[in-house]
Amino acid sequence: MKAYIVEKLEDRKFESGIQEIDIPQISENEVLIKATYSSLNFKDALSSVGNPGVTKVFPHVTGIDVAGIIEETNSDNFKKGDRVLVTGYDMGMNTNGGHSEFVKVPASWVVKMPEGISEKEIMTYGTAGLTAALSVNELLNNGITSGEVLVTGATGGVGSITVSILSKLGFNVTAISGKENKIPFLKELGAKEVILRGDFDVENKRPMGKEQYDGVIDTVGGNILAEALKLIKYDGVATCCGLTSSHELPTNVFPFILRGVRLIGIDSVEAKIEKKEAAWKKIASDFKIETLENLTNEISLDEIKEAYEALLAGQAVGRYLVKFK
Repeated sequence: MKAYIVEKLEDRKFESGIQEIDIPQISENEVLIKATYSSLNFKDALSSVGNPGVTKVFPHVTGIDVAGIIEETNSDNFKKGDRVLVTGYDMGMNTNGGHSEFVKVPASWVVKMPEGISEKEIMTYGTAGLTAALSVNELLNNGITSGEVLVTGATGGVGSITVSILSKLGFNVTAISGKENKIPFLKELGAKEVILRGDFDVENKRPMGKEQYDGVIDTVGGNILAEALKLIKYDGVATCCGLTSSHELPTNVFPFILRGVRLIGIDSVEAKIEKKEAAWKKIASDFKIETLENLTNEISLDEIKEAYEALLAGQAVGRYLVKFK
């Protein structure tokens, strides 16, 4: 079978590309999935260059998402022909991932595909869509069911899907992006207003700002999240799921103790399978967006390397979808 392999040549030197390798053999409580679609995420791009915070085992197959059909099973929970998907856990990190024609995983990682959505559609969402859905769910579950919501990193995978979902649900969405030429794209997804990152990510020593947003969905961390927290209305909610700006958070306690703001961390990797299943069902129904095609760049295995370069350079827009023959 074909797979996208990362090899370690020497210390801090890696090489990646398509190789022919053997189809893996499954053991007890494992399944073999014939891939139909996968996707690309920033974590995949980091793995492709040997980032030790993501991957330490080489040779290695990238791909933290996959959707397809059960080809073989050693689990009572699945039968041959079941439509399934896998996101998160260790897949694509130190366990071979979804960028191969056949994928072996523990059955406990596998979710049956919900009705009303195709493998192509669900991989357009992928881990990014799952993270977006988990983030939106936290707003809804904490009483933020309408009003003004700020989305940071809005042209990225998580951000663009989040803008689309929130718009469908009737929120007024303000998007932050560093890509001025993508303002029309964000408006098409449903953003009412777009703020350029350079106008928002500024040094501001004021401990609080004017109350503007009922909720914030942050995908970048750092000073942008710190500034957003200052602008949340009383009893508002912020979620955070990313660190492309910074892993540090230079903030103060005033938003939390004077306005009762709640900051909720989002993890889509080790989230309980029941939580993932509930989010995927929402994605196939209430959260299903009509602008999906606008978010998608469909590529083949052979085009992954070029897409990784775009992701690492911060030039990617929307979602990269990997189609298998």
